[in-house]
Amino acid sequence: MKTTKYAGYRSFQYLEPGTDYRAFDLAPELDRVPSRKVEVGAAQEERVHRLLDEHLAISLHDHCFVVPKDFGELAEYRRQGRDWTGYSGMAVSGLDAVFDCLMDGTATITSKAGWKWDDIIYDLGMRLSDIAHQDFIVRGETLDDIRRAKANGQIAFIASLEAATAIENEVDRLDILYGLGIRSSGIAYSEANTLGSGLRETRDGGLTEFGRQAVKRMNKLGIAIDVSHSGDQTSLDTIATSDKPIFITHAGARALWNTKRMKPDEVIKACAAKGGVIGIEAAPHTTLTKKQPHHNIEGYMEHFEYCANLVGIDHVAFGPDTLFGDHVGLHHHFAKQLSIKAAHGQVEFEEVAFVDGIENPAEAFPNIVRWLVKHDYSDGDIAKAIGGNVLRVLEQAWWR
Repeated sequence: MKTTKYAGYRSFQYLEPGTDYRAFDLAPELDRVPSRKVEVGAAQEERVHRLLDEHLAISLHDHCFVVPKDFGELAEYRRQGRDWTGYSGMAVSGLDAVFDCLMDGTATITSKAGWKWDDIIYDLGMRLSDIAHQDFIVRGETLDDIRRAKANGQIAFIASLEAATAIENEVDRLDILYGLGIRSSGIAYSEANTLGSGLRETRDGGLTEFGRQAVKRMNKLGIAIDVSHSGDQTSLDTIATSDKPIFITHAGARALWNTKRMKPDEVIKACAAKGGVIGIEAAPHTTLTKKQPHHNIEGYMEHFEYCANLVGIDHVAFGPDTLFGDHVGLHHHFAKQLSIKAAHGQVEFEEVAFVDGIENPAEAFPNIVRWLVKHDYSDGDIAKAIGGNVLRVLEQAWWR
């Protein structure tokens, strides 16, 4: 894998545990569960390393923090609002840039706490404060930041939000978020907001007039737009309204798994027709298929191939949506807030303890590239899928 600048830094090591903050026993960043490595031959593994070394690898969506080992401590951990970045795990991830949506302000356990303006700003500032005290993970706010990170053995951290709910009815708050480093934002998450409808709504009213103003402002500012958690009509309206190509940063194909969390062909095609990209999602119990009812990398890549066949390799990427720790446990803990039941609807599935082969940010991209190499994808197509397609959209969507 590529040589990195990582020198052993741990989150908040410039502070004193017990005095400046409460310490928690965190989950291991590596080898927490027996997730399997995609098997390839020696020559193929050498090719995997070369591809990750030569080409940009960009995750369209991940949460690169570490959660407590004991979920009984999660409420207090979140209330403290101090998220540990998994630096040692990221050092072996093969990534050059990552769109990280933080915890979207979920500092308390009330149903809508995750979208309060003050909580969003708190989470963003606390995370970036830690990042500012080391030089391995760096802020990614321009295309040059991403390219420079690649050249220097660093990772560009692209601060993002899964929904723009926190701006309420003040479009100028988008300018403030941009000034604080946000470079990608969703429209809505589960509940409808002032911009449009999310996945939880029975009826999707589409993008509101204020939502149209917000989309236009994001275009002007250079904030990439994401509709992963938006309803179908809101997604289509956003794509039509935006002057720039947009992202579906983390989703899959509803044609393979019929839940709201996946996108119908109509939305995927509309996104691609505007020049946009869909990043394939791997959070537990999302990209399942009839062939792969137990969530693993094979089902995940089935969604990738379906989307690539539907709209072309130029419009597909990867947004694994992983974290360091028990992701299934986190979903249980935040089940009401995340509207997981509503997103799955009536589709039955058998729960797994982890997504085999794509369990955390450290193993996701190396295993994805191994799978692509094993299945005889060309160097050019792999380069597009792991980062080139994302960069092409950013060249249009970002201000610079």
